[in-house]
Amino acid sequence: MTPTTSTLLAPTGLREASEALSEQGGTVEIRGAGTATGWADPPRPATTVLDTRGLTGIVAYNPADMTVAVGAGTPLRDLAAELAAHGQRVAFDPARAARGATVGGLVATADAGPLSLTYGSLRDLVIGATVVLADGTIARTGGHVIKNVAGYDLAKLLHGSYGVFGLLAEVVLRLHPLPSATRTVGVECPASRAGELATPVLCGPVEPVALEWCDGMLLIRLEGTAEGTATRARHLAAELGGSVLDDDAADAAWARHAALVTGASVRLGVRPSRLGGVVNECGVGETAALGLGTGVATVDIDSGAEAVDRLHDVVTAAGGTSVVRRPVPGARVWNRPPSAVRTLRALKDELDPLRRLCPGRLGTWLDDVEEAP
Repeated sequence: MTPTTSTLLAPTGLREASEALSEQGGTVEIRGAGTATGWADPPRPATTVLDTRGLTGIVAYNPADMTVAVGAGTPLRDLAAELAAHGQRVAFDPARAARGATVGGLVATADAGPLSLTYGSLRDLVIGATVVLADGTIARTGGHVIKNVAGYDLAKLLHGSYGVFGLLAEVVLRLHPLPSATRTVGVECPASRAGELATPVLCGPVEPVALEWCDGMLLIRLEGTAEGTATRARHLAAELGGSVLDDDAADAAWARHAALVTGASVRLGVRPSRLGGVVNECGVGETAALGLGTGVATVDIDSGAEAVDRLHDVVTAAGGTSVVRRPVPGARVWNRPPSAVRTLRALKDELDPLRRLCPGRLGTWLDDVEEAP
């Protein structure tokens, strides 16, 4: 029977989180800041809503180790402010961090930003985690050392899981130094031309940390020393026929990029060499933010369910994945189920046999559906 009301629990520590799952019966929705509620399969009503925002703050931090352990309910922007005082950062810049997205929520949704070109996603930056399973069991994976390979890597399993396998309570993150200087080169061009320009940039010696196209402009971000980035940016701008953006213009350009990503209706990922063909075939190139080095794009489709479903099919044919970030009535939420969908279901049955956690989330793949050939 579907519950009409839910009990709200907001644990402030690991023990409370464990007790909340072990002592409460029925289904449980795990909820953070709510910045991705409309993404993927919508959650179904649950008996209990477990709010993770009480699991907040730095648990352990020694700047010399370049790692930090933090509660999963901590907003990334708050963590960034504390780390900046020590000249360090989590080299991770998803658009919704500005809206208060939590570390745990960002892991659970596999979100990322332009810096993933160089530093990867949170899947690459998480080196340890504490997880509370559906029955209240506390499991730990990894540790506070970057080269730690002991045990199964549950953190990577939870990356992109939307909470269906367990509650991510604490996360240990690898850190990087804040750069001395940052420069952005902008080149006004259509998306098709941006793809042509991206290849020599990625293969050349300038080593961009981010390379994105949006709103008619190719944006190339460089980091390093003040003198080094200035020289590299100047030479790159001359080669590409662009310009080195001043700080205000660069901030505005990247803010525009973040706004487009936040407002997009679909996120897709394919091999970078196939990205241009996919967006061109679907006719969405000019309304997209394109990660030309990562193969990740966010697009805004306002022409209805048929267009969204067509994009899903094109992405599936290209060997990629796609998911809606804003509900589109009548449209499929994901592209075709992957070949590993049986493994996902087996893991769900093992870790949450009563299927208590986050009912509905990943429902397209976890429920009995026809698998892709």
